[in-house]
Amino acid sequence: MHRPHTTRSHGRTAGLLALGALVATCGGAPEEPPAAASTATAYQNARLITGTGAVIENATFVVDGGRFVAVGVTGDVEVPTGAAVEDLSSMTVMPAMVDAHTHMSTTREALVEDLEFRAYFGVGGVLSMGADGEGAPLEVRDEVLPGAARYASAGLGITRPEPGRNEVHWVDTADEARAAVQAEAARGVDIVKIWVDDRNGQYEKMTPELYGAVIDEAHQAGIRVAAHIFALEDAKGLADAGLDVFAHGVRDMDVDDAFIRQVTGDDVVLIPNMPSRGVPTDLSWLSGVVAAEQFAGLQTGNVENPDAQASWSIQARNLAAMHAAGVTVALGTDGNTPWAAHIEMEDMVAAGMPPADVLVAATRNAAAVAGFDDMGTVAPGMSADFVVLSANPLDDITNTRQITGVYLRGTAIDRAQ
Repeated sequence: MHRPHTTRSHGRTAGLLALGALVATCGGAPEEPPAAASTATAYQNARLITGTGAVIENATFVVDGGRFVAVGVTGDVEVPTGAAVEDLSSMTVMPAMVDAHTHMSTTREALVEDLEFRAYFGVGGVLSMGADGEGAPLEVRDEVLPGAARYASAGLGITRPEPGRNEVHWVDTADEARAAVQAEAARGVDIVKIWVDDRNGQYEKMTPELYGAVIDEAHQAGIRVAAHIFALEDAKGLADAGLDVFAHGVRDMDVDDAFIRQVTGDDVVLIPNMPSRGVPTDLSWLSGVVAAEQFAGLQTGNVENPDAQASWSIQARNLAAMHAAGVTVALGTDGNTPWAAHIEMEDMVAAGMPPADVLVAATRNAAAVAGFDDMGTVAPGMSADFVVLSANPLDDITNTRQITGVYLRGTAIDRAQ
């Protein structure tokens, strides 16, 4: 009798399996496949200023895919197998700075150069405040440019008519003010900018009716409003109207207790934009970095100026008072000077803010004003935008200038270039 064909086949299979088992027993277990190479880099043994006010001595942080994936004390952070390791002993690391009040170039080539130069000085993001028309500015905002700072924009700002100044919306009625906001909202701006200032008596000032309409319309669209101001009277009216960001401090007089009470506990942010101190300062750190002619010009203006000292003192006292009251402070420079963030931080400390608080203002707080939600702190999930320093800015704020490396989205920029 013939056995079924399927039974004979199963018997052959069983025999082969048994032979395989015997071979495996004699030869030992098969080798494990090699582990996949890690794409992570672990930075170890640095002093880490996190951007939140916390400092980790002897820190390790791991970067992968352009983001921080682990942060903590060296020894407590698990370094992925096969990760590259960089020893940052004796170095201090801080988040890349953000300049939350700039006025940048508006052609593509010049704007990209501005952003690259900002990155050289450790500034990883900027917010352009109110002169960006059609074309390059808002187009660049949506791009990721290697070796360049990020870009956010207020589009075109809003003011009363100023003959000769056409890169803004002119408004004379509440309806015009609301229409201007609607036009910028349609462009997807990150914040709305208004000027509430008579420019030393040259023009009509934006009235409470006008700026109230701007703030209301912007808030209905889910957009914050920042205001250029000069006078305490206007600051009080804007605070009553629900302003989000003072793009300058009060400059005509010392703030009073009533205003401090008005803004204490509110969500309003102050960008002080300190003016020149009117005293000679050390500019040697810029020698060889900026063009020789430009450096010579900076040195020419680096002199005693009593009028500037008086103006600076008013704003310094006002910054100190608002900071002491708990108002959130963010860094801004109000211009197109790539290294100005470092000078601004020095001025903020001179005004009375502790270096630790100034560093928070220049990183986490400024990033929040600019709308960079994944910037400003060193924490898991955040973009790996950080600066390596050879000295500690908590000891001396000017040590932010002692840059040995700048990393944007996890990649070191070529500062030599």
